[in-house]
Amino acid sequence: MAQTQIDRPAGTAQDWTIAQGWDRYTAAEHAMWDRLFERQAAMLPDRVAPEFIEGLDMLRMSKRGIPDFEELSDRLMKATGWQVVAVPGLIPDDVFFDHLANRRFVAGNFIRTPDQLDYLKEPDIFHDVFGHVPLLANPVFADYMQAYGIGGQRAAHDGVIEKLARLYWYTVEFGLIRSGDSGLKIYGAGIVSSYGESVFSLDDPSPNRLGFDVKRLMRTKYRIDDYQQSYFVIDSFADLLKQTLDADFGPLYAEIDDLPDIDVETILPTDTVFTEGTQAYARAKADA
Repeated sequence: MAQTQIDRPAGTAQDWTIAQGWDRYTAAEHAMWDRLFERQAAMLPDRVAPEFIEGLDMLRMSKRGIPDFEELSDRLMKATGWQVVAVPGLIPDDVFFDHLANRRFVAGNFIRTPDQLDYLKEPDIFHDVFGHVPLLANPVFADYMQAYGIGGQRAAHDGVIEKLARLYWYTVEFGLIRSGDSGLKIYGAGIVSSYGESVFSLDDPSPNRLGFDVKRLMRTKYRIDDYQQSYFVIDSFADLLKQTLDADFGPLYAEIDDLPDIDVETILPTDTVFTEGTQAYARAKADA
């Protein structure tokens, strides 16, 4: 996700893009990608939305080494009209939304170090590319991402980015989906790219797992420093798109403007509850 107040680094284009510099990656950096990829690919098939696996296959992301954005974009463009562009790190909101609205997905071009194997504050190329890009090969989810970018441009104009950012967080980054008789699956990039949260989000008794509701999400706080205390479950990507495509959130923003924020662990009487979490994990971390 983006940030608002950032100075543009020297050497970046006006749209904050940079060259990926694929030929400058070291053998150790390629090996780190392979290590992360193999670990996630081995444990995800029974846990992730099938559309994600289909995207991995379509984009040939099982090829060893860090993906070349030019090759990846060629395949992605043919599938859904999207491309992947490199940026130096976090970028301003307006730039981020403009890229999404024009079917450009921004990705950092650096990869974590061995001591950051399971956690790093700023998203790296593994999070951005492995976590996000496979679903951009799905036409419905690709349309959702563009619609979000257009909605973000409107939100920036109206000064309500914080509320829309919560929608991104609880869908694109940390969303769950119902998958027929096989139960809940993960699709959010923050989960898909994290070994620990891929297990925690589905198996741990601690978090709440609640039905998706746009108004509810826009009022709900979120955690940026640890596993989520609540996850929201969509019925399908088509339903997610239907609730957001060309939606006029203006009246919704006005409706919730004077309503209090909802704490991350709260369950409302109006919520659809798949799992009422114990919150044991969060309490244990708070007491440590």
